[in-house]
Amino acid sequence: MAEFFPNIPKIEYDPKSKNPLTFKHYNPDEIIEGQKMKDLFRFSVCYWHTFRGTGSDPFGSATLQRPWDDGSNSVSNALTRVDAAFEFISKLGAPFYCWHDRDIAPEGATFKENNKNLDEIAKKLKAKQRETGIKLLWGTANLFSHPRYMHGAATTCNADVFAYAAAQVKKALEVTHELGGANYVFWGGREGYHNLYNTDMKRELDHLAKFMHMAHDHAKAIGFKGMFLFEPKPKEPTKHQYDFDAAACLNFIGRNGLDGIVKLNIETNHATLAGHTMMHELEYARIHNALGSIDANTGDLLLGWDTDQFPTDIYLTTQMMLVLLKQKGIKPGGVNFDAKVRRESFEPVDLFHAHIGGMDAFARGAKIAAAIRKDGVLDDFVKTRYRSFDTAFGKKIDSGKATFADCEKYISDKGEAAPNESGRQEYLENVINTYL
Repeated sequence: MAEFFPNIPKIEYDPKSKNPLTFKHYNPDEIIEGQKMKDLFRFSVCYWHTFRGTGSDPFGSATLQRPWDDGSNSVSNALTRVDAAFEFISKLGAPFYCWHDRDIAPEGATFKENNKNLDEIAKKLKAKQRETGIKLLWGTANLFSHPRYMHGAATTCNADVFAYAAAQVKKALEVTHELGGANYVFWGGREGYHNLYNTDMKRELDHLAKFMHMAHDHAKAIGFKGMFLFEPKPKEPTKHQYDFDAAACLNFIGRNGLDGIVKLNIETNHATLAGHTMMHELEYARIHNALGSIDANTGDLLLGWDTDQFPTDIYLTTQMMLVLLKQKGIKPGGVNFDAKVRRESFEPVDLFHAHIGGMDAFARGAKIAAAIRKDGVLDDFVKTRYRSFDTAFGKKIDSGKATFADCEKYISDKGEAAPNESGRQEYLENVINTYL
């Protein structure tokens, strides 16, 4: 079989090389806090941006050169695309990939034809997985692109569309299971609303909860033991998304009996759109035992939309790895590059440059975060800052034994609160800079 990337060898780790098609920091076998890098990151290539992206945007048509793709929506073209995808992932050395059902298989004229197409592509995906050793990190269903989902999928006002969405997820979940997927993701692309004048919010949220329990019931029925993941996003395409951020998702999960069933897949660009840092979203999920996986990308702060650029900011990756190392990794989730090359980076080789840069940025971030943790500069400062809760009356508060009356007596006897100490924010930012 002819190669689709004939002039590109397998990407190797060579920190001294001037060759841009080598890793300078990502060494899959290097140990970070007791784990090999390849096991710590569990890097994944997304099928949609990498193999289905065209470079089009709201103001311009497609620009990307993809010689293996004839532009048709045929099954034969989809099969060829599988060969190109696995060659790319193999040469890159990523251990995982992810997909939406409509990324890998074309939409048919009927629901049955959709499933037939998906089965045919899945058969080839399974063969390529066996051939290469590449695994499926997670699958999901596209419940947002087709016009039938204009009012949402699980939160639609149309019972037939709800049923269609459920049937589509049923099939995508079965294919994910057949391919050995470690997780299954739910991104509520159109689970939200634009105007409350025409929306029964309670009913929509109730339907979403019912949908999730139906999915969980089917997962148990087929023996799928992978993790379910919600992916928060505050806006785009709807104005008010029900999955706004980690806090909103966890509130929904807790109120609807989904604790222990659903965790979170956190995306950097979505955190930005919610007005949060990625570190905030990761830590909020982590402290609630709900950090399941990551979509690794970044936005452009000068643009107010979801640009999905590759992450190359070492401050960003360091902050992310400070959280991930605290959790001792992210398995069975991973670091999925839900990122796309710029429309001006149109040659196939640019896909390699983009992923190499992202993987190296995470490797650097992990090394820096590990050094910070080894020295204890942040942990020691935080422990000292909260030390009043480790002694005397503070312990009583932490234990849950203190009442308002106890607090009143304590502070009345003392007369005044102890003086506050500086948070040393600028000092700590300087400290972090010394590691970079």
